[in-house]
Amino acid sequence: MRILFLSENFPPERNAAASRVYERACYWVKWGHQVTVVTTVPNFPEGRIHNGYRNRWYQLEERDGIRVVRVKSLIAANEGVLLRTLDFLSFMFTGFCGGLVQPRPDVVIATSPQFFTAVAGCALAAARRRPFIFELSDLWPASITAVGAMRDNLALRMMERLELFLYRRSAKIIALTNAFKADLVNRGVPPQKIAVVINGADMTRYAPRPRDCGLAAELGLQGRFVVGYIGTHGMAHALERVLDAAELLADTPAVRLLFVGPGAAREALVAQAARRALSNVIFVPAQPKEKMPAYWSLCDVALVHLKDTPLFKTVIPSKIFEAMAMGHPILLAAPDGEAASIIRETGAGVVLPAEQPRVLAEEIKKMAASPQFVQALSRNALAAAPLFTREKQARDMLAAFEKTVPSVHQSLSHIHSAPVGK
Repeated sequence: MRILFLSENFPPERNAAASRVYERACYWVKWGHQVTVVTTVPNFPEGRIHNGYRNRWYQLEERDGIRVVRVKSLIAANEGVLLRTLDFLSFMFTGFCGGLVQPRPDVVIATSPQFFTAVAGCALAAARRRPFIFELSDLWPASITAVGAMRDNLALRMMERLELFLYRRSAKIIALTNAFKADLVNRGVPPQKIAVVINGADMTRYAPRPRDCGLAAELGLQGRFVVGYIGTHGMAHALERVLDAAELLADTPAVRLLFVGPGAAREALVAQAARRALSNVIFVPAQPKEKMPAYWSLCDVALVHLKDTPLFKTVIPSKIFEAMAMGHPILLAAPDGEAASIIRETGAGVVLPAEQPRVLAEEIKKMAASPQFVQALSRNALAAAPLFTREKQARDMLAAFEKTVPSVHQSLSHIHSAPVGK
């Protein structure tokens, strides 16, 4: 099958969307499909073009058998509203043009969170007379108001109308959570149009490993109980409340909070921790993907933290699955929703209310003093990991493609018959 995929983010960028698109595409190529990804020059989240790239109108590269088409766009940091919106709009136009000159695909897919990419995908599918599949990874634009980036206004209401138009025009919607599907059904989208494909981790990259002693020594983590926040430091994560918890943990010298990753809120968090003289907090900037398992190995517990807003009941942060694959228990402080259900059902961690620093600090103290409890959660997390793999996600997506493009049924039959992991 010839798959044309539009995504504003793609490696060497390291955010969740880039990893998700790339890792599944690697499986599709391995299984004999032709995959073309139309994307931008790598610049997320700082808005700085990576070394070795230039912001050209059109350039081609190949990455692990994936044909990567990079088109020009406005470059902006992942902060603020106006420049980011112009960035999104620019890729909508150049992504459409870049996709228009590719070999004719069997299916066109576009991924959110920003749905201007989906606008380009929908228009491109119409122009090429091919089915359009909308991968829904976030309820955008609702998430804009949820993090306080914009207030409800006419522009947002217009975007919501455009959002519903895209759902209607899609041949298939692939939602990353059951809650996303429920939201769409409540807004009139036919349930049979929506396939739920839960996110997962790349089990070839993430697996249990001993603590990296050299890295632990470099960061002063020898003999410490490490609570790791590994991932994007964004407005959705309310990480300033984690710093409040760190302050409450000042009387527990064995505990360290490790933050690794980029994000719009990172610089403010670093400055705030310095002003508050939080010696138990360590910040590490964004790292190459191949180094991430080493940083994960430093953690005794994986922290997943979200802002206290109802919308975040619907999301399942991808770092949950990476932590499971590494065999780390998960400390989830978030609105009680789908992610919390996964943690409870698998026994892979502890669920706490969102934005409650005192509760978070007390639970960290309890876990630091209870190694057997932590080990039991670790075993549960590792046992649950095979339920949520990138390979399974890739297979489930192909099954949705098959229903959208019946002519490829025979080409997919061998994939469905093969057991996962083979």
